[in-house]
Amino acid sequence: MIDIEYLTDKSGKTKAVVIPIDVWKKMVPSENASINELSENMEEYCLNKAIDEAKKSPLLSREEALKFLKE
Repeated sequence: MIDIEYLTDKSGKTKAVVIPIDVWKKMVPSENASINELSENMEEYCLNKAIDEAKKSPLLSREEALKFLKE
């Protein structure tokens, strides 16, 4: 579990997100990364996390998958 904090203004509207530095360093290996590199690295990091989570879930049979999609 990653400890992510959300900073809000006085009205409760989210203004910023704070993430642990070790996660940031995985997404931005270079301190001089451009916005484009940051975007690409963040997308890659999130996709890899999704793949890791998917590997932990059981595979469904064809019938189970079709039933799930109907719901």
